[in-house]
Amino acid sequence: MPRSMTGYGRAKKTYGNREITVELRAVNHRFFEFSAKYPRQYAFIEDKLKTLYAKEINRGKVESYITIVTTDSSDVSVNVNTELARNYIEALRAAGNELSLKDDLTLSQLFRIPDLFSATKQETDEDEIWQEVSETATEALAGFVAMREAEGERLKVDILTKLDLIESMVCEIEKRSPTVTEEYQKRLYARLQDVLEGKNIDDSRILTETAIFADKTAVDEETVRLHSHIAAFRELLEQNEPIGKKLDFLVQEINREINTTGSKCSDLTITKIVVELKSMVEKIREQIQNIE
Repeated sequence: MPRSMTGYGRAKKTYGNREITVELRAVNHRFFEFSAKYPRQYAFIEDKLKTLYAKEINRGKVESYITIVTTDSSDVSVNVNTELARNYIEALRAAGNELSLKDDLTLSQLFRIPDLFSATKQETDEDEIWQEVSETATEALAGFVAMREAEGERLKVDILTKLDLIESMVCEIEKRSPTVTEEYQKRLYARLQDVLEGKNIDDSRILTETAIFADKTAVDEETVRLHSHIAAFRELLEQNEPIGKKLDFLVQEINREINTTGSKCSDLTITKIVVELKSMVEKIREQIQNIE
């Protein structure tokens, strides 16, 4: 089943006092290109995320957003510099006694003393954080892949419909091509009759000219290759692997055969069919730009 290169996935999980959210989205790109945004202290997860995503994503410009929120302060310890507080208190009381001031120091006033309190955050356990992030990212990735596959299935149905139309038009060319040669032979015979005014016409010359014309305008090889390319296209659409680049190559080959057919034909009906074929192939080409 083909996958679209565009997709979106999101997951949110809670681990103890941590809440982790992972989002990822992708748009078309020739190769796999990855970027991530996360809290600065968790920079170590970027390469791991890239490796995790690369297992499921082969092409596309992928952006991932990770938020890690601590829901309480259990990982923060507050320390009081009691020695510093004691020195401040002794100095203030000494100054109060010397200046005959009332001693009105209270515990709440200690908060005003600079550098008395310090908050220390517990050191991050990288393995634990990555385990939690990877579980959340894997869940987001599953939703992302499901969205890509659903869109890929819609693209597949649309492309198959267009391939059926292309094949039917190729069949029309195959039916029309022999008729073009017959009509050319009749026109040539009629012109010679007018020029020679009833004189004997060299049938062998007519046959020779007709054969030359038929050889120049024959599109049998092109239509056979077109049928082959269309069959290969259908087979690729059934494969469970990245096929975007292969499909792009096949579209080029199909377009080449159609152009050759158009350059050979001198028939208005076939010319019109070729124009329609080019239009349909271009629509398919636009569609496969979104296939991984």
